[in-house]
Amino acid sequence: MKSLVIAEKPSVGRDIARVLGCKQGGNGYLEGKEYVVTWALGHLIELADPESYGEQWKEWKMETLPMLPERLQIQVIKKTGHQYQTVKKQMYRKDIGQIIIATDAGREGELVARWIIEKSGVKKPMKRLWISSVTDKAIRQGFSGLKDAKDYQKLYEAAVARAEADWMVGLNATRALTIKHNAQLSCGRVQTPTLAIIAKREAQIKQFKPKEYYGVKMKGSGVSFTWKSPQNSTSTFSKAEAENVKNSAVNSTAIVEEVKKKQQKSYAPQLYDLTSLQQDANRIFGFSAKQTLDFMQNLYERHKVVTYPRTDSRYLTSDIVETIPERLRACRSGAYAPICGKLLKSKIKANKSFVDDKKVSDHHAIIPTEQGVNLKDLEYGERKIYELVISRFLAVLMPPCEYQQTEVTAVCAGETFTLQGRIMQQPGWQEIRNIQKESGFAAEEEPDDFLDGTPSGVRDVVTGSIPDFSKGQKILFTEGKISQGKTKPPVPFTEATLLAAMENPVKYMESADKKLRQTLGETGGLGTVATRADIIEKLFNSFMLEKRDKYIHLTSKGRQVLELAPQGLTSPELTAKWEQELADIAGGKAKKKDFEAKIRAYTVDIVKDIQASSKTYRHDNLTNKKCPECGKLMLEVNHKNGKMLVCQDRECGYRKTISRITNARCPQCHKKMELVGEGENQRFTCVCGYREKLSAFEKRKKESGGGVSKKDVSRYMNKMKQEAKEPVNNAFADALAKLKL
Repeated sequence: MKSLVIAEKPSVGRDIARVLGCKQGGNGYLEGKEYVVTWALGHLIELADPESYGEQWKEWKMETLPMLPERLQIQVIKKTGHQYQTVKKQMYRKDIGQIIIATDAGREGELVARWIIEKSGVKKPMKRLWISSVTDKAIRQGFSGLKDAKDYQKLYEAAVARAEADWMVGLNATRALTIKHNAQLSCGRVQTPTLAIIAKREAQIKQFKPKEYYGVKMKGSGVSFTWKSPQNSTSTFSKAEAENVKNSAVNSTAIVEEVKKKQQKSYAPQLYDLTSLQQDANRIFGFSAKQTLDFMQNLYERHKVVTYPRTDSRYLTSDIVETIPERLRACRSGAYAPICGKLLKSKIKANKSFVDDKKVSDHHAIIPTEQGVNLKDLEYGERKIYELVISRFLAVLMPPCEYQQTEVTAVCAGETFTLQGRIMQQPGWQEIRNIQKESGFAAEEEPDDFLDGTPSGVRDVVTGSIPDFSKGQKILFTEGKISQGKTKPPVPFTEATLLAAMENPVKYMESADKKLRQTLGETGGLGTVATRADIIEKLFNSFMLEKRDKYIHLTSKGRQVLELAPQGLTSPELTAKWEQELADIAGGKAKKKDFEAKIRAYTVDIVKDIQASSKTYRHDNLTNKKCPECGKLMLEVNHKNGKMLVCQDRECGYRKTISRITNARCPQCHKKMELVGEGENQRFTCVCGYREKLSAFEKRKKESGGGVSKKDVSRYMNKMKQEAKEPVNNAFADALAKLKL
C-alpha cells in the first residue's frame, strides 16, 4: 500500500515529491513506489454561503437575522474545484493505505487539509508531517518521525472555531448594516479595527498643537558645539533660556571636561519577513503591500528564486546554513556579484542574529533559493523586490560596520556643550548600502512615526575627523547661533506604517489588561502576515480608504462605518480575546462548543444593537450624473489609484474610471499627474494647477527622447477597462451583489 501526501502548495508538493522519489507525473500529483504526493492551492474548501442553507437567507431581510445555522457547512471553492477533485480521487484510490497531512505547520495549514478530508468523506488512517522549512534535510527528518494526526485534533478544532466565528460575526454584522442603512456597508473583526487605527491617528493630527522649540550652537576651534540642557535635552521650549545660554557663552572660554573615544559596531538589519519587506518596498519604491506580495509570489512560484514569502519569521533554521554557499552562487549577477564573490572566499559564520531554530514557527525568513536567474527575465517590480531580498541576505552574512566615535564635552558659563565625531574604520555590511545608493534606491530612514510634543532637538554627528581635544583644554566660543523649530504632529499612515500598526496594534487598545496586550503581541496582531495586504486592498476597493500622495486617509464612508459598527468590532481587543480562547482550545484547556456558544450570543447582541440604532448613513458623494444602464444617480468615489463613478445600485454594478494617477511627472512640481477624460480629450492634470493634453505630453516626451509610448498608453487603457470589470467590494461582494439598493 502507498501513502498519500497532501501539501498546501504545488511548489512544496514538488519539493516533497523530489525528496521521496516521486517522479511519475500526473495531473495535479506526482507518484513513486511508496508515495503519491498531491497538493492544495491554499484553501480548496470554505464555509458555505448563507444562501446555501435555504430560501430564508437568499434575500437580505432584517427579520431573518441573525443567521445562525445549527451546524455550519463547508463547500468546494469553485475557482479551484478541479484541484479538489484531483486530491479527492487520490484519497479514494484502493492502493492508498494512509494519508499524510503535509500542509503548513500551523493552525491555518491544519484547516486546509482537514477540510479537504472532511468534505471528501474519506476514512483512512492519518499521519502528520510537522516541519518548519522545506529543505531536503528537514523533509527527510520529518518523514522519519511522522506524528499521529490525532495529536493535532485540538489545533484543527481551534482553526474551525476561528473560521466559524468570523463567518457568524462578519456576515451578520455586514447584512444588518447594509439592510439598516440601505447602503453597501461591511464590517469585521480585522478590517473595522484597522479603520479605527487610522481614525485614531487622524484625530491625533487634528488635535495636535505645535510648539516652538529652540536649540543653541556655539562655534569654537573651527567646529560647532551643541548645547545640552540640565534635562539632557538639546532644545528648550523657552526662547529666553536659549538666548541667555547663547549670550552668556559667546566670547567666553569653554573648558573641555571630558573626551570619550569608543570603538562602535553597527550590525546589519534582520532578514526580511513579509511585513518588513512590504514596508521597505512601499517606502523605497512606492509599491503597495498587495503589489509586493504579487511580485514575491511570481519570484517564488514562477521563477523559483526566493523562499516562501508569507512568513512572519526573520530567522533561519540551522539546517539552512549548509545551503548558504549555493545560494550565494545563485545570486552572482548584477550589482551584488563582487559581494557574493568575497563572501564565497571566506567561511560562512552563522550566529544567533539570523540563525535560531526557536524563533522560526511555520516558515523561516525570506532569502534567495539555490536557483539563479537572468535579471533581464524579471519584470521591473520583480527585479526590485528580488534585489531587496538579495541585499538583506548578503548584509547579514557580512561583518559589522566598525567606526570610532568621539564625544567631547565642554563647560562654558555653567552650561554644557557637546561635539560628536565619527570615523569609519571598516564599512562591513554598509557596502550594501553604498551599492543601493549607486543604484538610486537606498532607503531613507523613516521620520519618527509620532512625536508627542517633545522636540527632537539637534542630533548632529560630524562624519570624519574632528580636532584632537584633550581634557582641560580651553576653547574660545567666538560665535553663537539659535536654531528654531516646531514640534511635529503625527504623520498620516502610509501602507508601510499601517502594516506595522496592524502587526503591533497594542498601543491602539483601550484595555489595560496585560494578558490581552501580551496575547495580541504574541499572536501577530490584526490579520496575519499573509492576509494584511488583502485587508488593506479590500478597504480601498470598498471605498473606505483613499490615498493622497503616499498617505492613507479615511473616506466619509469609512468614518461613518466606524460610527455605525457595534463598538466591540472596532477594537483590536476582540482579536486578542479570541486568540486567548483559541489558544486554550488548541491546548486542550477549553472546549470548542463553549467558545461557539459565546460567539452565537455575541452575534445576537450585535445584530440587536444595529437594529436598535438611531444613527443614519448619508451618501455625501452622490452626483447628479445618471447611470447609463439603470438611470439611478451615481456616486463619485476615490479609488486607490484615481477617481470613479459607481452606480449606487449594487445589482447594476456599472462603474466608470474618470481619472487615474499615473507615473508621469509634472514638469513644474514633479508630482505624479492624473490622466482624465476620454479619447482625444484625455489630459494630464496636477495638483499644482498644471494642465497638458495627452497628445501634447506624448509629443513633448518624444522630442526629449523619453516618455509614454503608444504601447504604454494602450496598456494603461486596457488596465482601466479591466479595473472597471473587477469587483468593487470586499470579501462579501458576491453576497452584496444579490442585494438591490
